[in-house]
Amino acid sequence: MKNIILLLVIALLGLSQNYLFAQNKLNIKFGKIDVADFDLSQKKFDTSVNAVVIADIGRSDFEGNSKGWFSLSFQRHTRVKILNKNGVDAANVEIPLYISGTSEERVVNLKASTFNIENGKVVETELDKKSVFKDKYDKNHITVKFTLPAVKEGSVIEYIYTVSSDFLTNLQPWAFQGAYPVLWSQYQVKMPEFFNYVFLSQGSFPIEHSSETTRDNFSMSDPSRTSGSSYYNFASNATMHKWIARDVPVLKTESFTSTIRNHVAKIEFQLSQFRFPDSPVKDIMGNWNTLATELMKDEDFGAALLKNNNWLEDELKPETQGTADPLEKAKKIYAYVRDRYTSTGNRNIALSAPLRTISKNKNGYVADLNLLLTAMMKQQGIDAYPVILSTREHGYTHEFYPLIDRFNYVVCAVNIGNQFYYLDASSPVLGFNHLPDECYNGHARMITPDLAKAVYFNPDSLIEKKLSSVIVRSDSSGKWKGRSTTVAGYYESVGLRDKIKEKGEESFFKSIQTAYSGEIVITEKKIEHLKELEVPVKVAFDFETTMDDDMIYFNPMMWEGYKDNYFKAAERTYPVEMPYLFDETYIFNMDIPADYTVEEIPKSAKVKFGEADGFFEYLIDNSGTAVRLRSRLKLNRATFAPEEYNDLREFFSYVVKKHAEPIVLKKKK
Repeated sequence: MKNIILLLVIALLGLSQNYLFAQNKLNIKFGKIDVADFDLSQKKFDTSVNAVVIADIGRSDFEGNSKGWFSLSFQRHTRVKILNKNGVDAANVEIPLYISGTSEERVVNLKASTFNIENGKVVETELDKKSVFKDKYDKNHITVKFTLPAVKEGSVIEYIYTVSSDFLTNLQPWAFQGAYPVLWSQYQVKMPEFFNYVFLSQGSFPIEHSSETTRDNFSMSDPSRTSGSSYYNFASNATMHKWIARDVPVLKTESFTSTIRNHVAKIEFQLSQFRFPDSPVKDIMGNWNTLATELMKDEDFGAALLKNNNWLEDELKPETQGTADPLEKAKKIYAYVRDRYTSTGNRNIALSAPLRTISKNKNGYVADLNLLLTAMMKQQGIDAYPVILSTREHGYTHEFYPLIDRFNYVVCAVNIGNQFYYLDASSPVLGFNHLPDECYNGHARMITPDLAKAVYFNPDSLIEKKLSSVIVRSDSSGKWKGRSTTVAGYYESVGLRDKIKEKGEESFFKSIQTAYSGEIVITEKKIEHLKELEVPVKVAFDFETTMDDDMIYFNPMMWEGYKDNYFKAAERTYPVEMPYLFDETYIFNMDIPADYTVEEIPKSAKVKFGEADGFFEYLIDNSGTAVRLRSRLKLNRATFAPEEYNDLREFFSYVVKKHAEPIVLKKKK
């Protein structure tokens, strides 16, 4: 019996070791698919999704080339199961490539196939190479695109390719999370000892990392040599890094997310140094001050700002003549660009054309308009600098490393009386010293000729205050009449100006009627301060509705209040990122009709969020002849950690519940 138990233990240990080994190594070969590979019923993933990535495997290697230097070889092998007809989008594949001058990254050894089961057998449909094409995004970026053929519900698609690159700064990043669940994600990088890269990782999903030192051989040729052998072979120590993630779920975008790209599990690399034997260490990444110097010398960014630009004098003279005060002058120049120039969208931080061309055309991208605004300020003797930042949708910048590709937006900073004002002339509805809320994404950099000064646009620095009041009275005929007045928050005002400009005032008031649960007629409508861009918009109107039942259930929040909880997900693994702080007050006064009594009113309540992070109060009083309500929601923080999510969810759930409670009136007999 003891021998049987011992043998059983040994067998189980063997199975366990084989299982662990299998879990740390995945061997799949392109095109080697049988019927059993279509069955994912034993795998762990969210079955409500449209597709699932069975395996995503990548590897980057450094290779000697024919130019006396090194190239990067990146190979990717991906296998995906299409679960339903909505998952066919997974068959659209894009491969981003970089180009600079005559050097261009290339896709080689591309193979792609779709596999379907027909009559119990696996049938392969290969990609026609004629279906592969290129799109040029800008002068530095192109995309190779293809769509796999014969894709339908139940298909397995597979593709493999290699990107050959001479740009050592473009060591490929790797995202472990994406639009679909991933059963196995693996990335390997074999890094020679003479290249030093900074590793930048993000996301909360657990990633296994291992590394080992190996010896690697390199071969290269030097075409510049005129005598002797131009071929070299040498060996070097190299470190093989491997990252593995299993059963990776989709990270879904929830309410108040700047961009999901900030939170997906991912690793990136930035070339930092060359460390060759018998040579001094050479810094490649540089520092912020070096970046500032380079940007201000760049013809597509700062070089034009360092010139006199006296040709702008004629354009600005009618606007600034007779204005001595620098602040008033700055306001006039800002209003001139904002109101006379048209933004054609956001592209990047670089100029798309010379400043003279932008001035002549009276339009341009965000960077064009705000760099021109900076040049105008400087030409008029006002201290002005460009500020580069990343919008919330684009993702976070990195405070410690000068990674220029993390920035996608430019605004203008003016310094008057030792106070900085930040300006964006690309929006026709923004006032002086206001930026779009999408710019409040934390770390940014003010660029001067020799310094990139850190500045911060934090959501916590913005307070969105809103005050609404409603007065309701009734007559004996069952007609209820009232007056509503709202002073919107600043960014709500920006949205209102845009909406009214696009669709008109009637459409706006119709949306209020739709938000009310009953029939309502709106009259005496008035919207103030639409053109006074530094002042919040004020909306006022009279309304009339009919309620004449024996029992009236009346929601005092009317068309205001929270009807749904922003936070529907049961859990959240990344922060809640609100664009600003909230301070919303709603006041309601209702005279009780003489032929009714108050049967029931909601209870007053006051709930704190954290010690001092916010509160919700709902204070209601029935005097016998009138009902008075004051509802206030205030949050003193814009960003909340994942571990605070449940408390925030419950807090807003309570707000929604209270805002749904009715006043019940009973008709006297």
